[in-house]
This record gives sequence, C-alpha cells and structure tokens, in this order.
Amino acid sequence: MTQAPTPTVDTVRRLARSLLEDSGHGTGASAALDVRPADDGADPTTWRVGTRYVLHLAPDRATGVRWRRELRLREVVRPHVSVALPVAMAQGEWAPGLLCTLETRLPGGTAEENTASAVGETDLAGLLTGLHQVPVRQAESLGVPRVPPRSLETLRRAAGEAVELLDKADEFEAARLRQFTQAATVQLAAQAGSAVLVHHALTGGNLVVGPDGRVRGVLGWDTAVVGDPAEDIAGLARAVGAPAAVRAATLAGYGARPCLRGLWLARCDCVIHLAEAFVHNATASLPLLRTRLRRAWEPIMLERVTDLRDSDAAP
Repeated sequence: MTQAPTPTVDTVRRLARSLLEDSGHGTGASAALDVRPADDGADPTTWRVGTRYVLHLAPDRATGVRWRRELRLREVVRPHVSVALPVAMAQGEWAPGLLCTLETRLPGGTAEENTASAVGETDLAGLLTGLHQVPVRQAESLGVPRVPPRSLETLRRAAGEAVELLDKADEFEAARLRQFTQAATVQLAAQAGSAVLVHHALTGGNLVVGPDGRVRGVLGWDTAVVGDPAEDIAGLARAVGAPAAVRAATLAGYGARPCLRGLWLARCDCVIHLAEAFVHNATASLPLLRTRLRRAWEPIMLERVTDLRDSDAAP
C-alpha cells in the first residue's frame, strides 16, 4: 500500500498552481495563491484554493477509486437535479498512485451554519426527485454498489440498548423509544423493487446552504449506493430536522411508509452513535451528535398515521 506523504502548504500551492495552469485557469507566475486546509485535521485531504476552488488529495488508492467513480457519477446525476454539484477542473497524482482533483467551490455555508428555509426544502425535494430519476442500471454500470435495506428490527434492538445507557447519563429518556414497536418495524419494512440511487451521506456538512436558506449544492457523492431511498430521508432528518426532511420527501412524492421508515432509521442511528461516543469517551464529537439527535427526534404530524398502504412505497 502506498504511504501518503504529509501535505504541506508549499507543496499544495505548487500542485494547485500546476493544475490551474493545466485547466487553462492559471493565476500567473507572480500571483499569490491563497491555500489553506479546509478542516482542522492533522493530515488534511481537502484544501481551499483561493475563493473559487477546492483541492482534494486522496490519502490512499481505495479512496482514489471512489473519487474517480464520483466524478463520473456526478455527471450522470447533474441533469436530473436543480442543485449544484462541484465541477472537476483538473486531476492528476499528488504522490505516486494517489489521485488529486481540483474542483469548483460551491458558494455558501453548510446546513450546520445556515438553516434551510421553506424554499430550501423545495430544493431538497428536487434533489430526492432527481435521484429517483437516475437510471439504476446506469449508476451500477459506473460501479455504484447495490446495498440491501437495513433491518429495522435489528436497529431497534441496538437502539434499545443504547437508550438505556443514555438514560443513565441523563442524555435521553429511554421511554421515548417504546413507541417504536416490533410491529412497527414490520409495517415499515422496505418494499420490494423500491431501490433507487441513494446519496447515502446527506449530512449537514455535505449540504451547501446559502444565507437565504436555499440549498445551493450537494457534496460528498463518493459513498453513493443503489438502495433504500429512506436512507436519504434519514440523512435529511439528521441534517435539517425531521419535519423539514419529511416535508421535502413528501414534496418529492414519497408516501408515509418511506418517510416514517427514514425517520426511525435516523432516530435509531442517532441514539446508537451518541451512546458509542460516550462508551469511547469521544467528547469532541458529542455536540454534533447531540444536535443530530435533537433534530431527528423532533415530532412530526405524520407519526399519527396508522394506515400505511403499499401505494405509499415510492413516488
């Protein structure tokens, strides 16, 4: 396995300048190029290049394979969605066998920084609609894996153990999970033939939201799968809150069954992840995990629905 060197500001600046020149967007030999890590990681893989570009450095070959697939997948998805996706300007190797890509930077903040408005929920609905329209065979031909739907009963049991730990830590009332019964997991089972292209990482960090609340773009397509559309509804519940996620999914044509399935996927995931953070003493991650938990457990009117018809399975 290729051992990735530690990137430095100087090496990244030279690499970015070279890629910009290759793409025909060179800054000139004398122009200063502002380069800085996009996050606080010890070995950053994403760097901001000026105000218009982002440079990604694959830390290993496997990541490079996923990123190459992402570049092809985004071009397939782009015509089907109204939100922006990054555009690859140039690519190459930043170390032997390790991919680097220079891409446009989408203007705006994250869903952690800016709150999606009612119009932003319409943007999210358009995203879900577009994903449903992408031909599954075309996505799979690019190497996008098909993933079976998760068992809600297995998840419910794991969440049951997690909420007991959180209850003792005064983080969550275990009684709140009791409304999610074994009978409900059967009723909310994924329907046969409902698989679609799923982004599978609709986190707050991957949603680009403007100060006006519009969802301007979506990042992080390297983990996309063909599978259960409720997973993306769950992702939105964690990122923008359960009511907004369900409203967006409903606007996209999804009925009660996938909406409620997504809601409970999100809720169970959140209590499990928060409990794991406590067990492993991952204190740095607790604020974000608590925020996701709060969002996913926001009440929605749809929870009162009791008649889930098969016609509600997909748009």
